[in-house]
Amino acid sequence: MKQSINLITLGCSKNIVDSEIIAAQFEQLGYKVYHETEDDTDIIIINTCGFILDAKEQSIETILFFLEKKQKESKLFVIGCLAERYKKELEETLPEVDGFYGFSELSNFFDLFKIPPFNLLHPTHRLLSTPSHYAYLKISEGCDRQCAFCAIPTIRGKHISKPKELLITEAKTLVEKGVKEIMLIAQDLTYYGIDLYKKRSLASLLQELAQIKGLEWIRLHYAYPVNFPYEILDVINDYKNICRYIDIPFQHINDNILKTMRRGHTASDTYQLIETLRSKIPHIAIRTTLISGFPGETKKEHNQLLKFIEEARFERLGIFSYSQEENTPAYSLGDPINKKEKKRRLDELMLLQQEISYELNQEKINSTLKVMIDDENDNFYLGRTEFDSPEVDNGVLIDKEEKLEIGNFYNARIIDANTFDLVGKIAKEYV
Repeated sequence: MKQSINLITLGCSKNIVDSEIIAAQFEQLGYKVYHETEDDTDIIIINTCGFILDAKEQSIETILFFLEKKQKESKLFVIGCLAERYKKELEETLPEVDGFYGFSELSNFFDLFKIPPFNLLHPTHRLLSTPSHYAYLKISEGCDRQCAFCAIPTIRGKHISKPKELLITEAKTLVEKGVKEIMLIAQDLTYYGIDLYKKRSLASLLQELAQIKGLEWIRLHYAYPVNFPYEILDVINDYKNICRYIDIPFQHINDNILKTMRRGHTASDTYQLIETLRSKIPHIAIRTTLISGFPGETKKEHNQLLKFIEEARFERLGIFSYSQEENTPAYSLGDPINKKEKKRRLDELMLLQQEISYELNQEKINSTLKVMIDDENDNFYLGRTEFDSPEVDNGVLIDKEEKLEIGNFYNARIIDANTFDLVGKIAKEYV
């Protein structure tokens, strides 16, 4: 009788896809695989994140938790980014773990279970960990960018695009299983196709995906601002099932900080890109991330960030305090801004963004929006508009006045709003 496996996934959506592919390989061999069950299992696999300090700490805490929780006869394996970056140190400090396997050694991990060789970029099956109506589609692996603060190229390697025909097949398979929304993910979506087709090919990929029958929403995550492929904006306008939403991490606005970060763009470039996005696609939701407290950031540069947020009025914004990471170009700059000051700056930035989010949400009152229902609790159905990605963005709360189906789309009239959520009332179901 095959054993049971608890597969724990930490970090980004790219890790989620990797875990779903790995889970399917085990399932095909007869293992009973769970995504993050609370029940005891024979094997525990933790797919870790090692990107920044907070993520590393969460990974270590999770490993320690399951080491204490697991049964004596159970096995615990650690894979993923943390294992790739710190295998030697982890083996020395956590000898109770039955094995650490980074990406470069996953084949050795699979050999333990007699799993036939396969490529994470060429999956034939996935055991979804997301709700059945949405899924992530990873279109490439690795990154060729050399941002000074980022360890991803060291961990994940060079950019490798996934062939278009495989992506279309994978997307169709997901739709056949009931998926209605697909989120395209990569370290850099806009670089897609350079290695395979010698040109940026995101636009043509979007055109083909948008024609898949039954695929209601396509969402774009992680687009790099340099050499942005403006042709995708026409494609977004051409197809109603491509969400008016894009995630572009700008990271900062001060030219000197951007130069030290090795971002390759200037403040002027950033403002021009935002203006073009909003002029070409009215009502687009722009999500970005910023880094606060980067070495060399004085109060002057911090105030520039505040002004940038106030002027750009991003629909969605995430902010991170700078994390000094080994084996990155910025490591030699040290970490001169103390934690208390970093927190003060981050809190000030987020407070401003909360005010903007509240004002933007208030503007949606009395409008009618297409809403996907993701979940429910005792009092509300929990939904999203095309302007919101799951887990990270705003939601729509709908009173349980009538029965709604999870995963279905409805028209909702917005009757109230707060900083993070809209409140809606069903107007008419989408057929």
